[in-house]
Amino acid sequence: MILALAGLAPSGRADEPLRVGTFDIDASPPVGTPMAYDPTAGVQDPLHCKGVVLIGEGGPVVLVAVDWIGIANDGQTAFKEAIASAVGTTADRVAVHALHQHDAPTCDFTVAELLVAHGIDPSDSYFDPDFAREVIARAAEAAREAKQRARAVSHVGLGEGMVEEVASNRRILGPDGKVRVTRYTACRDPEVRAEPAGTIDPMVKLLAFFDGDEPVAALSYYATHPQSYYRTGLASCDFPGLAREAREDATGVPHVHFDGAGGNIGAGKWNDGSPENRQILADRVAEGMRLAWEAASGRREPISAGDLGWEAVPVVLPPGKHLVEESLEATLADPSADNRIAAARGLAWLRRCLAGDPIPVSCLAIGPARILHLPGELFVEYQLAAQAIRPDLFVCMAAYGDYAPGYIGTASAYYQVGYEASDRASRVAPTVEIVLLDAISQLLGEGQ
Repeated sequence: MILALAGLAPSGRADEPLRVGTFDIDASPPVGTPMAYDPTAGVQDPLHCKGVVLIGEGGPVVLVAVDWIGIANDGQTAFKEAIASAVGTTADRVAVHALHQHDAPTCDFTVAELLVAHGIDPSDSYFDPDFAREVIARAAEAAREAKQRARAVSHVGLGEGMVEEVASNRRILGPDGKVRVTRYTACRDPEVRAEPAGTIDPMVKLLAFFDGDEPVAALSYYATHPQSYYRTGLASCDFPGLAREAREDATGVPHVHFDGAGGNIGAGKWNDGSPENRQILADRVAEGMRLAWEAASGRREPISAGDLGWEAVPVVLPPGKHLVEESLEATLADPSADNRIAAARGLAWLRRCLAGDPIPVSCLAIGPARILHLPGELFVEYQLAAQAIRPDLFVCMAAYGDYAPGYIGTASAYYQVGYEASDRASRVAPTVEIVLLDAISQLLGEGQ
């Protein structure tokens, strides 16, 4: 039975089919342009910008996943507005997420404008705005074409599969309850790797759309940092991207994959950074995707246009107290400072918060499934909390939406400190937990 939620309820257009279109463009950076940490020397594994256009009740909804480290501020705005215009919907019905690979570009036009205003060319060491706008234009055109060729679907399949020996918690606590050591996504210390996996979500969740018995598209969600090794100068979609492409090749079905709430999750317990581990990790994720695909193929729910729902809750996140506008402005204006880009990123975020400029937290309803879209490098506890709020529903989460806040921990994480909750990494205050859990509860209809 289809479950109705406030703001997400079907409208009764059961006689009209849901239509689904997919797109996939190359998002690999040109040689010589900046990636997150190094200039691009070449492409090892092509980067993709993949998306799905869902045409049902209330206008098209577009979900986009990009093999970049992050898309923030006006980078998000530019993506959403261009794609919305191309498919004839509104920007608040477009969700754009990064997969957070590190040998990959970033995108933030707000920070780029701040840098230019202070005599810094962002294309020298931050990102190439011209390349980013070219990708956005191609993505919008691809979305337009996807809408035109969208297929009617009759069923949605829901499944999950266990991913073995990939995810592990990065934050290992000491006897005082604070972070004793951070187990990064590549960890060469055998004693640290031997620590328990800790709090994770080991499941990859998958939705598959079918036209009768014929599969049309797949969406998958798994929470982990995607790095096996990086800083090679070669663009790479890394192990989640390789797993996604392997499953697309195996099934012949377009596959769009999203990184879940993996801010405090990585492969460090199982990965010492050896290059051969990239394919090993990819194979393990692909196996989880295979199991989820088989489960989804066996659990199909009839679907129609009226079973598609969308709701967005605008939230204003609390800025970290370490962000002081005058200090950030002074650093940005100082030609001798070595952290001017970091200052620009902090300043752009702080000004948004002070202006009350919200970030949308949104939820897509597809029959008994709910897909949440959240910003930042979100801790896995938010994903687990969402699933606990509505255990009667098939709840998925895509994080790494608006990248501007940086890491988003739980309230207790800021007491525990550690890298992810440090002033360097997180631009929000501990009260962020209350704000986001309230939004999640509202979207999931807690208690209904």
